[in-house]
Amino acid sequence: MRILSNLFHFVSLVSKKYNIDESHGLSHSMNTLYYASQIYKHESIIKPHIIPQERLIYVSAVVHDMCDKKYVNQEEGIQEIEEFLQDKLTPFEIESTKKIISTMSYSTVKKNGFPELEELQDAYHIVREADLLTAYDFDRSMIYHMNANNSTLEDAFTNAKDLFIKRVLRHNADKLFISKYSVIESHKLHMNAITRMEYWKDMMNRIL
Repeated sequence: MRILSNLFHFVSLVSKKYNIDESHGLSHSMNTLYYASQIYKHESIIKPHIIPQERLIYVSAVVHDMCDKKYVNQEEGIQEIEEFLQDKLTPFEIESTKKIISTMSYSTVKKNGFPELEELQDAYHIVREADLLTAYDFDRSMIYHMNANNSTLEDAFTNAKDLFIKRVLRHNADKLFISKYSVIESHKLHMNAITRMEYWKDMMNRIL
């Protein structure tokens, strides 16, 4: 993808502009793209109609948090994304990207359910599930809480653990995954997250 470098540069610039910390910045965009590509690889075999949508799936995965309401007014963020993409994607791809990223957040889905996006429905779920898979990174959650609340490590751990118990570790129980890849991968990540939580609990009980 020729525009990939420009996409990541855009994420870096917007992150600096709105003080988007590393939990939702460049590394998160890269990780979301990774999972989107893995889900796409599996889903495109059984759902070939998504093949023409591959580029907009990847673009949506990279830029999705550049309009996150925790950091920026969503409409303003989406407008900046649209302006950036004007000379890089087709009008259909730009509108599709806007529809996906404006309706995929965990809070939006819990409040409104899944949107009806017709031919974009599978592309939407790929990007949404990719983002959910990155949520199993316990360190990332701690980083977010340390930055958002200027918390101590101990407070960040407590807040992150609470979030995982109430939300992240319930992703499967809440039936948030549709693709076979995401269901399988999420079980692995679930166990990794528990292991990481235990690591931090033990580390904070040491003399460091």
